[in-house]
Amino acid sequence: MVPLFIAKLSKRLDECLPGRAAQEIMMIRPKRFKSKVDQKKVPAAVLILLYPFDNEWYFFLTKRTKTVEHHKGQISFPGGMVEKSESYKNAALRETFEEIGVSMKEINIIGALTPLYVPVSKFEIFPFIGWTAKKPETVMHDIEVDRIFSPSIKNLMLEETKKERRDILSDSSIAVPYFDLDGEVVWGATSIILSEFKAILEEAL
Repeated sequence: MVPLFIAKLSKRLDECLPGRAAQEIMMIRPKRFKSKVDQKKVPAAVLILLYPFDNEWYFFLTKRTKTVEHHKGQISFPGGMVEKSESYKNAALRETFEEIGVSMKEINIIGALTPLYVPVSKFEIFPFIGWTAKKPETVMHDIEVDRIFSPSIKNLMLEETKKERRDILSDSSIAVPYFDLDGEVVWGATSIILSEFKAILEEAL
């Protein structure tokens, strides 16, 4: 039996997505990069993996190690580059298993969010949403992942979770929006994807 939360979320994902308007809420201001039309994009896929525990819903985030090639030490969803002849969905499932050890047999995919292009890394990220019937056992891939943690949907939805800091980039002052989740600063592509997910949750719940 599909839980009510998942049924409502699945139904909302079948409708028109909030897209760019929701993504832009968590983008750095002013914008620092302009993507070129002919710029080669590298496809990558990530998974927002939901699971129930003690009458609440949670999802997985990972803190990347300092030895990975891209986004060292940053917070991300399980995911990575799409291999040749592989679907975006299968890439998200495969990378989730490789990074946090959750088998694709346990995961039910219910939809996808708006793809996001990241000019600084040239990745075009395809986010998927899935769920498991119970809290899954995880096995950390310690070459790529320094920490696995699970914020709750309840905390994500709190207004005070969304914050902003000032920073300097190329001698210019910028505003960096972020989510404060489980003591970690979640910004950049991960926060932008979460922003659209949060907008969908606000409508679905």
